[in-house]
Amino acid sequence: MQTVELNGEYAYGMWLISAINIGIFMFFALSFLKPKAPIEWRNMGVLTAFFTALFAEMYGFPLTIFILTSWLGEAYPALEPFNHKFGHLWVVVFGGSNFAWFLVMTLSILFLAMGYLLLYKGWKLIHAAKGELVTDGVYAYARHPQYTGLYLIIVAFLIQWPTFPTVIMTPILFIAYTRLAKSEEHKVKQAFAEKYNSYAQQVPAFFPPLSRWKAFLSAKPGKGF
Repeated sequence: MQTVELNGEYAYGMWLISAINIGIFMFFALSFLKPKAPIEWRNMGVLTAFFTALFAEMYGFPLTIFILTSWLGEAYPALEPFNHKFGHLWVVVFGGSNFAWFLVMTLSILFLAMGYLLLYKGWKLIHAAKGELVTDGVYAYARHPQYTGLYLIIVAFLIQWPTFPTVIMTPILFIAYTRLAKSEEHKVKQAFAEKYNSYAQQVPAFFPPLSRWKAFLSAKPGKGF
């Protein structure tokens, strides 16, 4: 495997940058999801492991690329220097062109933007409700829009920088937060009974139909289900 460089300097081994990125993303995750119960903290631990594995390979050491060198070797010999553009596995798989790089980055940024938008909107409504049932804004389109946002962020990083650990942890995260959503719904049903049952029958848990996504992302408080 060739020496990993970026503009003549090492593009990896930047563990401080890796730690800073982990800290930033976990700060936002803790701010929006606010774990309280043990199951919530357990899920947050898995999410922390996901971001740690992601940024450790993005800036620390490209373990997945190293393991796949024998398969991807022919894609790398002509690259001088080997930079972060070619740390994106999807870019290499699709020929290493600038268009492939642009497509991967555009899609990942789009998913990230949608994910953080839903996290913020969901958090803002729940924070303002002070324990009351929320069925307007983004909650008129999905019962758990914050988890929808989290799922989109995870998918965004799988598009941008897939690694063996993150690919393995993704279904674990999806299952963990889906179970958490069901647990939360059980508590809400006890508090709001028929009102929530009626709401749940009309609104999907995480993903509204594609025809409603524009309205989902642009939803404002005041429009109930």
